[in-house]
Amino acid sequence: MLLETIDSPADLKKLKPEQLPALAEELRRFLLETVSTTGGHLGSNLGTVELTIALHYCFDSPRDRIIWDVGHQAYTHKILTGRRGQFHTQRQYKGLSGFPKRSESEHDAFGVGHSSTSISAGLGMAAAAALAGTKNHAIAVIGDGSLTGGMAFEALNQAGHLKKNMIVILNDNEMSISRNVGAFSSFISRKMTGRYYRDLKKEMQGLLRQIPAIGTDILHFAKRAENSLKGFLTPGSLFEALGFDYLGPLDGHDLTQLVEVFNNINELDGPLLVHVMTTKGKGYKPAEDTPDKYHGVGAFDIVTGKGSPKAAAKSYTDVFGETMVQLAEQDPKIVAITAAMPDGTGLNKFAERFPKRFFDVGIAEQHAMTFAAGLAADGFRPVTAIYSTFLQRAYDQVFHDVCLQKLPVTIAMDRGGLVGDDGPTHHGVFDLSFLRHIPGITLMAPKDENELRHMLKTAIYSGTTMALRYPRGAGYGVEMDAELRSLEIGRGELLVEGDDLCLIAIGSTVQPALQAAETLRLKGINASVVNARFVKPLDAELIVSVARKTGRVVTVEENALQGGFGSAVLELFFDNGLQDVKVKRLGIPDRYIEHGSQAQLRSDLGIDAEGIAAAAMEFVK
Repeated sequence: MLLETIDSPADLKKLKPEQLPALAEELRRFLLETVSTTGGHLGSNLGTVELTIALHYCFDSPRDRIIWDVGHQAYTHKILTGRRGQFHTQRQYKGLSGFPKRSESEHDAFGVGHSSTSISAGLGMAAAAALAGTKNHAIAVIGDGSLTGGMAFEALNQAGHLKKNMIVILNDNEMSISRNVGAFSSFISRKMTGRYYRDLKKEMQGLLRQIPAIGTDILHFAKRAENSLKGFLTPGSLFEALGFDYLGPLDGHDLTQLVEVFNNINELDGPLLVHVMTTKGKGYKPAEDTPDKYHGVGAFDIVTGKGSPKAAAKSYTDVFGETMVQLAEQDPKIVAITAAMPDGTGLNKFAERFPKRFFDVGIAEQHAMTFAAGLAADGFRPVTAIYSTFLQRAYDQVFHDVCLQKLPVTIAMDRGGLVGDDGPTHHGVFDLSFLRHIPGITLMAPKDENELRHMLKTAIYSGTTMALRYPRGAGYGVEMDAELRSLEIGRGELLVEGDDLCLIAIGSTVQPALQAAETLRLKGINASVVNARFVKPLDAELIVSVARKTGRVVTVEENALQGGFGSAVLELFFDNGLQDVKVKRLGIPDRYIEHGSQAQLRSDLGIDAEGIAAAAMEFVK
């Protein structure tokens, strides 16, 4: 087994080039065996096996800085850089991260998790190398999906202007390019990077410049001819217009070709983009046939490709998607927007039923929000479904383009709270804090999947900006009301009455608070339980009345304590002269939360039923 002999890139370099394809097959088997047990991002990683081998074979990590965009394609990188023995722990509690992480390895040049950042970071490292006078490479590996993010083009624009030594690898697994054109242009690219061609080109440029009067004109004509030929043969004219030399497209599974080109570009100067074509799910037929279903997977059977049985209760995401279709059937003004997540946000059914009213803007959350604002300004009812963690990227657009103009946009924040195995880059635990202070926004979270349906209708027909936050995973299997209704904005509900203290919970913490209240009752402590429903505006009348009655309040939220729901309750008490009410806040402390199952993390943080009950008992004592 070749793989067992490799614990670092230095070990990889000891192999002969003809051994590399066999190593690639071993890596694919290893990835399949591991990810089928642990879950993770499969399709994209199967597609980048040869590319990763070639990068580490030809370049010198960590001296050469390899930056992976998003990290969905970096599993082989982790295996080849000394983490093969730990790889079975990836995305597991206290195990390896599912993404590159600077604190995990010196070979992880930059921590990632959100998309479209690699070129910016790589350019910063290229500028640092120039300032320090070092000769190391900065290599950004970015997928074609991530290239839909505007930040990637901002970075390309500056890179072309600065002319620093930087390599961008475009991992393209979706664009359709003719096989003949691809084969011929890859041949051209290999030859154009060879030493003979480059030396001849420099020599000819020097000779032409020495010709009196006409030499410079001939040189300009030759350059235009070269660019025209490359533009005709390759799809790289856009990148060359941005100031990059373009090579490709190359077959991303041809190790001989990749190694030859990467060895050649080791000596090139200036910004360079290498276009590599790969196949998602390469080597595993179910993933090749349906790459969207094998992007992120749970544990599954390799032979059948089938995963574990689904939970009996529908997920919040599915309930959201079905309710969108139900409402849109009755109202042609409802439109849906997603940022490259039609399946992840549950809008795939809406897209099938109402294709003209569905918009996937790509990985462009900022644009999604302002696009929604434009639709709302002209009389439509846009619902923008974005994961909570990704909405962070569109803060200015929510503030400036939506709320400031008082536009009726519904912001559906999926994955609000702890998301589990993807860790700190994906936990949606800051949205209550970064949205609550924006004037004109209404912010709410449902206690269960049935209440989610009513909140969605409430938001769409409120005539104002409303943000609706709901968690990842299955609901509680509660009975669904036959009719959808609009809730009274800013009105919570008292679920349990008690005199000893009050548990005031929001969203996913309401059911655990109810369970905690039952535990407390059995121990002789009578607790009220309030489902706040709204973070902004709070139900001041209800919350103030129960606080005065009990004198002790425990707030519970799956959000950062700084500026979150508990902070809003404290502000309410201060404004109403309730400084004597004793308050304990439970939520996410002032630190990033690592990966692990949602249940494990909630237990660690004391926001599950047991943790809430224990904190309440200590508080009463």
